[in-house]
Order: sequence, then structure tokens, then C-alpha cells
Amino acid sequence: MQLGVNVPNFGPGTDPGILREWARLAEGLGFGTLMVSDHVAVTPDVAERYPEPFYEPFTTLSWLAGLTTTVRLGTTVLVLPYRHPLLVARMAANLHQLSGGRFVLGAGVGWARQEYEALGVPFTARGRLTDECLGILREARDAGRQEGDVPVWIGGHSEAALRRAVRFGDAWHPLRLSLPHMRAVLRRHALPGFAPRIALRVTSAPVDASDRLAGVGTVEQILDDLDQLRLLGADTVVLDPYHGDPEETRRPDAAWRALTTVATHWSTRS
Repeated sequence: MQLGVNVPNFGPGTDPGILREWARLAEGLGFGTLMVSDHVAVTPDVAERYPEPFYEPFTTLSWLAGLTTTVRLGTTVLVLPYRHPLLVARMAANLHQLSGGRFVLGAGVGWARQEYEALGVPFTARGRLTDECLGILREARDAGRQEGDVPVWIGGHSEAALRRAVRFGDAWHPLRLSLPHMRAVLRRHALPGFAPRIALRVTSAPVDASDRLAGVGTVEQILDDLDQLRLLGADTVVLDPYHGDPEETRRPDAAWRALTTVATHWSTRS
């Protein structure tokens, strides 16, 4: 099982130099995947947690592809209704080719109603539009218009998202859930693959809450979470050290220390 890292591509402390350091750290520590988020119009509902500057994911990953050699590059997650599906297909295929087959398309429906309105896309139709886009992406791949298949990870944990993962995805890509929640879903559904994004918060004392998110707790708890996810069939687990406060982006050292600690301990177990 590979580990990945979700890199903040937004916030007051983020700039090209910091993004470069995130990429160097991730590849240097042996992480298998580096992923970034997606927003197009940073409306007030988005800006509370993901403020400007917000670096567009395809542009950012294309640049990072030239600064890295081995790490996979992905979106967690691209909001599919924000862009024409044929444009998404072209950008995804080109990035996959230019990076030497290293792109992963994590995709979802999104949540920001104001952003949908700013883009002129009906919020209430987002599920249908996402399915239509995924269908077009699959048709493009089946028709041979993409050289090399781009893996598609489907985000979300609603019943609609799970049906979407079965129909269109190469893996289910849930975001920041507890282990019991993920285990229950995997028992109910025959999903094509499993590549969760989990929180990463290292604590000095054990976290005993019944609703503890996977990845939150002592190093020993986090390593056990990773072991459990591997037993559940996870191919990749993406660690997300961002906890919702944009000021965190001014202090990336704390996230880097947590990632270094977990990566170092994990390498001795796996």
C-alpha cells in the first residue's frame, strides 16, 4: 500500500516556493502520490476554508510534474461540473502523457453552492452533470482518444457517490471518514478499488472518541489505522494534514513534521 499526501494549493502562506518544497518533501520521503484540491471561483463559502491565492489544479500539477520524477500527481477532488467534459478529458490525457503516466483524476460533485452560482452551473443538477461528464470521459478512453488510461477515483460517500464509483471509477476515494464508517461501506458495496484520503493529526495522548477520524491520534494509532486500511484493501492512502484554518498555510513546518514522522515509521513496518 502506498501513502500519498494532500498538498494545500491555496491560502495566505502558499506560493510557488512553498509548493515546490511540498513536492520535494513528498517525493523525498517516498510518498507515492501528491494531490491538490479544486476550486475555480473563490466565493465567500469557499474562502472561509480555502482562500486565495488558489492555484488551479491542472496548471499546478503540470508545473509540479516538471519538478518531480516518480510521485504520482492527482486531484482530490476535481469538481467535474465546473468544466466542459471534453476539456477535462483533454487536460487529463495531456497531463498524464506529459508526466509519464503519473496522473490520477480524483473526481466529485462539489459542495459550494455560491461557487456553482458564480459559474452559472445549476447546483441541484450537480449529480447528473457529474455522471454525464464521467460517461463522456469513459467514452473518450474507450474510443482510444487517450494514450494510456487515466485512473479515476470517485469521491464522496453518499449512496449516489457509491453507485457512481461502481459505475465509473477505478477506486472509491472517500474523504476524512472514520474507520468504522469506511468498513461498513466496504461491507455493503462491491467497489472497484479503495483509495481513501484521511486526516493527519498527530497527538501526544491517545484519542478515544468513538467518532475519531482515521489518521487522528498518536503515531501508534495512526499506524494502526494504516494497517487496518491496508487490510480493507486500500491501494493508496492519502494523508491530509490541513485542518481547516487558512493560517496553517503560513506554518507548513508542523504538517511537514507530522508527515515525516508517519512516513519514517511506516517505512519500517511495510
